[in-house]
Amino acid sequence: MSEPRIRKPTDRTCERCGREETWEDGNWRVVGEDGERRTGSLHCVHEWDIDGTFVPFEEPVGSDGSA
Repeated sequence: MSEPRIRKPTDRTCERCGREETWEDGNWRVVGEDGERRTGSLHCVHEWDIDGTFVPFEEPVGSDGSA
């Protein structure tokens, strides 16, 4: 049986100002929408949408196709 693999989040949104970021090339980058970057408020102390629904462990698929 294989060990579970660790997953990393790939995007996040600030609950206070709406800033959106995505993980690219080892860094968080601001998301662009319709040519405009969703930077949110310059003075915001960002509150990322961490609500406990993200599961950091991914069960490996067994040789019989089951998890």
